[in-house]
Amino acid sequence: MTLEPDKLTTKKGLRSGISRNIIILGVVSLLQDVSSEMLYPIVPVFLTTVLAAPMSVVGLIEGIAEFTAALLKGFAGHWSDRLQRRRFFVSLGYGLSAISRPLLPLAQTWTVILGARLLDRIGKGIRTSPRDALLADAAPPEHRGKVFGLHRALDSIGAFVGPLIAIALLSWSGNDFRLVFVAAIVPSILAVALTFAVRESKPRLQEYGSQKKLRVRSLPRPYWIFLCINVIFFIGNSADVFLILRAKDLGLSVRASILAYMVYQAAFAILATPAGILSDRWKRRRVMQTGFVIFALTYFGFAQANHSMWLWPLFFLYGFYAAMTEGVSKAAIADIVADEHRGTAIGIFYAATGIATLIASTLAGWLWTNHGAAVTLHLSAALAVVAASLLHFWKRK
Repeated sequence: MTLEPDKLTTKKGLRSGISRNIIILGVVSLLQDVSSEMLYPIVPVFLTTVLAAPMSVVGLIEGIAEFTAALLKGFAGHWSDRLQRRRFFVSLGYGLSAISRPLLPLAQTWTVILGARLLDRIGKGIRTSPRDALLADAAPPEHRGKVFGLHRALDSIGAFVGPLIAIALLSWSGNDFRLVFVAAIVPSILAVALTFAVRESKPRLQEYGSQKKLRVRSLPRPYWIFLCINVIFFIGNSADVFLILRAKDLGLSVRASILAYMVYQAAFAILATPAGILSDRWKRRRVMQTGFVIFALTYFGFAQANHSMWLWPLFFLYGFYAAMTEGVSKAAIADIVADEHRGTAIGIFYAATGIATLIASTLAGWLWTNHGAAVTLHLSAALAVVAASLLHFWKRK
């Protein structure tokens, strides 16, 4: 797939390789994350305090939701390759997430929260792989790390602003969770509207041959090794809600827990672009290795922490891990696979790691309930060390 010429692309400075599509998709993600992150830190607290749901239900909801999203990412990525149409999936996915928002303020039981979360993740599953393939299509090879890093930075700015708005609304309303749920509808609608400004040229199937011949086995061996290493890591990477609840266990109030989560998002936003640029100049494998080691240290710190003062530097350190892995992993996949297979490769990556996330979140909920936070967090740290060790021997072509 090729994109139309872009007047905003420039050849010099930090903006080199940054096109109109990349900027628009970044702003869309920023708006969507304002909406999502207004909800994400408070939904587990709403579940456990207002609706009296146990921790196992929190883990179940997150696991099912992320598993559904992961499977759909695989299918949507593949079909965006087959049809050579990415924007349709992007607009549809953001639209479904927007539709899910009005369900939350109406919830009286945790099953309604599950339904809303499921619809939101269906939307995420449909849009994510085609969106990342659009980014890879628009990014020059020498700037892929920077492009994905910038996208993650804008995404994280939204994730920082969202909780800030949530805290302001909670303070003003006396902890009225439902008011926050209503307010989150607005940025989600704006995100959907902006997706229609994304440009996509007509498909050029003659370059690749018939897309009906696309096969999973066309993906190269280094990709599958990279995927397996990441699956091992994600089996220990449970949903971030467990870190928020850990903060609450150590004595932080609801608002302080959200603020601590914002420290993570701020670090992520600041470091994502530099980490992407570093991966363009250094080996992506080494950048991701460093991220996995930082993850292990962070989770070990959360397990050992006995006072809330440790949470602030730990959440900041957690942002280092995310900046050095999330965008860099997509750039690594774009390096490995052929252009016409990007949607499929990214989709399979999301699907496999999503299944691992289901296992991680479900296991974490069970371990947390039956054996406590320390055992859960130590296991996550151990698996991150294993993944970092395996990544040391991985070589891409």
